Amino acid sequence: MNLSEHIQDPIIKTISKITSEANMEAYVVGGYTRDILLNRVSKDIDIVVIGSGIHLAKLVTKKLNAQLSIFKNFGTAQVKTRDLEIEFVGARKESYERGSRKPIIEDGTLQEDQERRDFTINAMSISLQKDSFGELIDPFKGLQDLENKILKTPLDPSITYSDDPLRMMRAIRFASQLNFTIEEKSLKAITANKDRIQIVSQERITDELNKIVLSPIPSIGFNLLYNTELLHNIFPKMVELQGVEIINGKEHKDNFYHTLEVLDNISKKSEDLWLRWAAILHDIAKPDTKKFNQKVGWTFHGHEDRGARMVPKIFKQLKLPLDRKMKYVQKLVLLHLRPIALVKDIVTDSGVRRLLFDAGEDIDDLLTLCRADITSKNKFKVKKYFNNFNLVEKKMKVLEEKDRVRNFQPPVSGELIMKTFNIKPCRAIGTIKDEIKEAILDGKINNNEKEAFEMMLKIGKRIGLSKS
Repeated sequence: MNLSEHIQDPIIKTISKITSEANMEAYVVGGYTRDILLNRVSKDIDIVVIGSGIHLAKLVTKKLNAQLSIFKNFGTAQVKTRDLEIEFVGARKESYERGSRKPIIEDGTLQEDQERRDFTINAMSISLQKDSFGELIDPFKGLQDLENKILKTPLDPSITYSDDPLRMMRAIRFASQLNFTIEEKSLKAITANKDRIQIVSQERITDELNKIVLSPIPSIGFNLLYNTELLHNIFPKMVELQGVEIINGKEHKDNFYHTLEVLDNISKKSEDLWLRWAAILHDIAKPDTKKFNQKVGWTFHGHEDRGARMVPKIFKQLKLPLDRKMKYVQKLVLLHLRPIALVKDIVTDSGVRRLLFDAGEDIDDLLTLCRADITSKNKFKVKKYFNNFNLVEKKMKVLEEKDRVRNFQPPVSGELIMKTFNIKPCRAIGTIKDEIKEAILDGKINNNEKEAFEMMLKIGKRIGLSKS
């Protein structure tokens, strides 16, 4: 097969010309070749050179007047243009020591370079030689596997995964992103080598995990992680969600598969990574709060509060950012029952105001999470919940326009309170501000300075302060 019509990018043609002039051999390999065959756009190009990849990168940089980065320890170079990142490396063969995923590298042939690739669909290459430009070199039938949507390794999968255990995460990530099937032999090899993942850095594992979370149907990846028991190594707290317990004929739902359903529901509505993490963690504390009550059956009281307190520890363990993104996930986990409680009961103005105040700018994401959390098979029940959610949202809009309570601060400041009563900083200031805030949220006064000031004077008088 010749793919020359698919590699018409002027930069690739320039590289081909330089290669011929320098009497070198070079090939496009890996993801760029795969994505051409999948009709996907790719901005990263990997080029294997028979000889020195760094030397060819320097020639290309000079011709294109591009930005060059050289990594001598790895024998690679990167050329950046406005639209592309091009990685150059000499063809090589690799061998591994048991306790490390860092290979011992030697110069090799194109065939040996293709053998060391993770999957057959990534082991295909395209010739950049003048006399064979565009020719597909596919020694492991990667094209056939691509057409059949199957993930296989070029060599024995047990060796491939044992040598570099991160490839197990990559296999599951590709299966989740592309909706491919992992070959049975390969799947068994992942299970057999699952404990080898422990030699991989947490950062690399989490990078692959986030890509699974961001895939179109994340449950594909998480089911594979669970079934191969990789998840037991990398995120055991999530595994604890799995299972159903029955006492006196009463059972609770399987919270692992419920979580995956919520995650898939969220993924239909948003590509936001952190909203998806909120879906993953919204019930994470249910195993720790599970109790059986003879009258009502299974309960998980306080799992939202316990779960929110668990979020920082989980983020730290997974090397996820401990910043506002973590705080955002923590907030959604803490509040995820609030809108559902509102739709179950009579929707009061006070309840809606408090939800608006506590959720602030994240209220829309919270409602998206709560809608995704409705996974009942009872169609009547689901319809009732969604209709009530619509009522809550309408009331939110009305109250937000009227009372402006989203992220509001009491209309009277601490400075105004001190000036009015001629006092210094003290506990009374917090007392006055809190009572005014509660009065606004309960609808006793409107959110404006005049009514808040009048209430401030009444509270001050009650607690023994006099206007100066």
